Amino acid sequence: MTPAIRRIAIDVVLGIVVAAVVAVAIRVANEPGARPPDARAYAIGAAIGLLLVFRRRWPLLVLVGSVTALMIYYALEYPGIPPALPLAAALFSVAAAGRFTWALVVAGFFVVLELIMRYSLLGEGFFPALSATLEEGSLLAAVVLLAETIRTRRIRLAEAQQRLAVMRQERQHEVAQERLRIAREVHDVLGHTIAAISVQASLADDIFDSKPAEARAALRSIRGAARDAMHEVRAAIGMLRDAGEVPDLARVYAVAEQAGVKVRSGVVGTPRPIPPEVALSVYRIVQESITNTVKHAEATTVDVTITYAGGAVTVEIVDDGVGAGASQRGHGVAGMRERATAAGGSLEAGPRPEGGGFRVAARLPVEVEETA
Repeated sequence: MTPAIRRIAIDVVLGIVVAAVVAVAIRVANEPGARPPDARAYAIGAAIGLLLVFRRRWPLLVLVGSVTALMIYYALEYPGIPPALPLAAALFSVAAAGRFTWALVVAGFFVVLELIMRYSLLGEGFFPALSATLEEGSLLAAVVLLAETIRTRRIRLAEAQQRLAVMRQERQHEVAQERLRIAREVHDVLGHTIAAISVQASLADDIFDSKPAEARAALRSIRGAARDAMHEVRAAIGMLRDAGEVPDLARVYAVAEQAGVKVRSGVVGTPRPIPPEVALSVYRIVQESITNTVKHAEATTVDVTITYAGGAVTVEIVDDGVGAGASQRGHGVAGMRERATAAGGSLEAGPRPEGGGFRVAARLPVEVEETA
């Protein structure tokens, strides 16, 4: 079943349920002097339910149609029914579509209308009428506020996902630039040396039989040049490692919190400097885990714990969302496991054994240096 068909099926079922609920409300309604419900009354209730099939495409028109049908029902003097029953779904759809003001105005109108009807037409006391009206108004307000909360959260999630995508693109660009810089460094270090070795090797080959002493000297020059080149390569690689800048995890945390996911971070043990490649692996694993949490897990909280112990650094990311959501989409977990393996470590990922949430734990070895 495609997503579009699934949404249509859900709206059809919702319309049937609302029509049935309104029919029951009409059947049990009891108002002195009201016209007994007939086929026309139930037809109005069915029409309100039928309109909900189009609530996603034309939410405002569906609300206007539902209000019109309900006002016609009241005008025909049928027994009064609470407006929350026929209007809740339409109000929710309008607020979720970004028409919060419209939904609030319509809800307020029916609250005031019910108060007037109870106090003036039905002869109820002011405070009993006010109490009953407030109950109905609270339900309508809760529906509208719930829809607005869901809409706001969806917007924040979309913005957070966009920011994460931008961060990934930026990092990919940085990696490409870094590869180019490394290529330049290696070329500069080795280019001249290899050229010199090639010249010396050709010379030794040409004079090996006629001038063995000079040939040996050329071979010694080749050996010295190779030794010098190795030292220069090591120095260049060391310079590149020292110059590598690992992104700040606070950027990832901030994006997650903007999406409504609270991040709680902690450190166990005494923090110590770790190689840039290990620090980058930790960053990437945390970033990918939080990205999966934001996109798939429907979580509210994620705990990030970095542990320094012995010859390894361990990072654990645990969320409280849908346990299998992150593991069944994309290649995020596989990519994290490959990164951990490339660094000589290991990674575990899966739903939490105690139920609820997803856990990612990576152990990356680091060299322990003795210090005075």
